Amino acid sequence: MAKLKLGLIADHKPVKVTLDLPASLHRDLVAYADVLGRQAGQAIADPIKLIVPMLERFIATDRGFAKARTEQ
Repeated sequence: MAKLKLGLIADHKPVKVTLDLPASLHRDLVAYADVLGRQAGQAIADPIKLIVPMLERFIATDRGFAKARTEQ
């Protein structure tokens, strides 16, 4: 099985954010949570909690953003 980019989710105090996801993206998020849960050996109770670490990972690995940020 291919290793996913996302690892285990740390438990942080949540901040409430409301957003609308396209149905297809929500289905992909649920499917991702299922695969991640099987790899980690524990079910992901709430796939929505994957959004923050996914965004953090995306921002941390975006070279264009990193370069633009240091140029400011």
